[in-house]
Amino acid sequence: MNTRTGRRAGVLLGSTLAVLTAMPATAALASTHAPASVSAGRLVLEPTEGGYQGTLPVTITNRSRIAEYYSIQVLEPVAGSFDGLRPTGACVNGGRVENRRVMACGVDGPDLKPGERRTLSVTFEVRTAPRSYAMIAKGGRVEVVPGHTQQVADGANFTARFRGTDGSLRNPRPYVQDTSANASLTAGTDALTLTRQADGTYAGRLPVTVRYAGDAPHDYLAVRAALPAGVEIAGTDPQDSPSFGEFFDVPGGRMNAGEVRTFAVLFRAPTETVVGDLGAVELTLSTRYGADEVADASPADNSLQVTLSASDNS
Repeated sequence: MNTRTGRRAGVLLGSTLAVLTAMPATAALASTHAPASVSAGRLVLEPTEGGYQGTLPVTITNRSRIAEYYSIQVLEPVAGSFDGLRPTGACVNGGRVENRRVMACGVDGPDLKPGERRTLSVTFEVRTAPRSYAMIAKGGRVEVVPGHTQQVADGANFTARFRGTDGSLRNPRPYVQDTSANASLTAGTDALTLTRQADGTYAGRLPVTVRYAGDAPHDYLAVRAALPAGVEIAGTDPQDSPSFGEFFDVPGGRMNAGEVRTFAVLFRAPTETVVGDLGAVELTLSTRYGADEVADASPADNSLQVTLSASDNS
């Protein structure tokens, strides 16, 4: 991290409280004497195969007499919908307001000269089933923070409209997001044999399927394994994140409403394993939003048990 990036990261974290404490229609410092101003365009979320996507144009203006660097703070209009900033800037999660994240992002590029304007694009993705009718979300807010003050200089509210699959934006209905997850985990078999490998260890693959109903906000799904002595999780196939001891992530990241995902869990046992029954492994699925676990509407189908055994026959 270079000096400028480090300074900007400090601005992002130090100024987030201004968003968390109040969401006024107009920022208290928004005036001709403010060191910066910000305006937000229109956010229309277009239906896609996996839900809705949209881009919010944001323009910041340097109203001071010196060249300045800036960060912006974005209260996402729908929980879990923030997808990034263009041009790319470093973003950190600064907390939540009504379960919606406040993302603080550095503004890439050279410092803005006095009077200079710069337009950015904030992208959003809502992973819910597209509807035939238009919808509207509560809305979000964007604020600009000059580097030398590290305080919010100006802010603008914006709404989020969902275009119906019929193409309409008229007469929108309120969008209501699920607050509880509805995920399930099933296995392709209730018994798995680990077979001896060339190096003398034992290995096996367990096919599992994860289903995600509803549109509760989440960042990823994780599985905790209660394992027989000596057995460990070697990973998943496919695998896009490392497994840690008895935990692993469901490959592929966030899931769309109604999505079904099948993959293999890889088990391994050491060379000294005694052939025969090894005991049962229990896998428990959880939905994660940041550091928090999202309560599941039907937790009974989040766990399963599979009996493991070891064999010298390949």
